[in-house]
Amino acid sequence: MIALTLAAMALLVFASRYLFLEPRLPIELGPKLRRLMGYATPAVLSAVIAPMVLSHQGELVTDWQNPYLLGAIAAVLIMLLTKNTLLSTVLSMVLFVMLKFWLFA
Repeated sequence: MIALTLAAMALLVFASRYLFLEPRLPIELGPKLRRLMGYATPAVLSAVIAPMVLSHQGELVTDWQNPYLLGAIAAVLIMLLTKNTLLSTVLSMVLFVMLKFWLFA
């Protein structure tokens, strides 16, 4: 049953990608839908990252002793200030490691 579910999910994902990426198919997205699709990646990443940042061993952790929360806030601020993905990734990772060793030493 698990293999059937995985195969069905893979087929669904492949079909949804193929329909919009194959240039020979006559499917064209409208400008409103194309604009709406631009929000899909940030929404999915937020849904994946938020539980990692805000929970520890199944409990909600939103205090300032949470290095994951501080690292995430720092990453957002650095990205807004520098507008450089590589620089913000490296700086926020360095800051996170420093916070993790400083707060949990």
